[in-house]
Amino acid sequence: MENLRLHFTNRPSPDRPLSTGVHRIVREAAGTIGVGDALQGALLAQICVDRRGLWLQVANGMRGVHINGRPVKRMAVLRPGDSVYVEGVELLLQSSHLPATEVREADAGQGDPRVVLRGVGGKYHGRSIPLGQPCVVGRGRDATLRVDDPAFAERHARLELRGERVLLRDLGSAEGTRVNGVPVRDALLVAGDQVVFDAQHRFVLEVPWLPSASVGEPMDADEPPVSDAPVAERPPQGRSVGRWPWLLLAALLLAAALSALLLFGAG
Repeated sequence: MENLRLHFTNRPSPDRPLSTGVHRIVREAAGTIGVGDALQGALLAQICVDRRGLWLQVANGMRGVHINGRPVKRMAVLRPGDSVYVEGVELLLQSSHLPATEVREADAGQGDPRVVLRGVGGKYHGRSIPLGQPCVVGRGRDATLRVDDPAFAERHARLELRGERVLLRDLGSAEGTRVNGVPVRDALLVAGDQVVFDAQHRFVLEVPWLPSASVGEPMDADEPPVSDAPVAERPPQGRSVGRWPWLLLAALLLAAALSALLLFGAG
């Protein structure tokens, strides 16, 4: 993932680049929340980045950590655009996106209707919005994706297929749209991009035949962890299976010996 970084939304702090490795989130002696390997203080959580994916691990006994407003007890997978809340501080996970200038007008109207926006937060959570036809986002009655909020624009944005990508065009909204955590007016979306309208309506672009652009997501980032129990390694299967014939043979020999003992002892 290009230009992956943490952005502090409610305090004037520089963005923190997220390279491969472990990034500790700590409460410093002064009470402020900081991110860095060299910082001293109480460990609250840590963000792990490697070739397998991107996820958040919460320190033992720590409470009050949220992703997109939902509590996390131990671990959760992250994707660009997620908001991580730690003791009142919001850390917005940002990454780069394709500018709309890279769009090819020759691809207008072309694409597969299986391309969808899958809701991962807000009113449309769990629903899929097909993009086979142009989709208007707004408060108006003619909007394909309606947001019933008086402060939301009647025509907020328009999405339409451009081959295997989706062109997002602003239609005059007040605050624009966030793509992978970055405010935009226009953007070219690719598989795995997270799009947020009005701060709470979250969607992920899904293109069935393409891999996700995100680092990896075996589960939804805004869902609770699968388990609070420590993750244990599964024992090797091959060695256990190899023992079974020998154990069965030993059991048969033991049964034969006992039978012979009883038979000859009775005689």
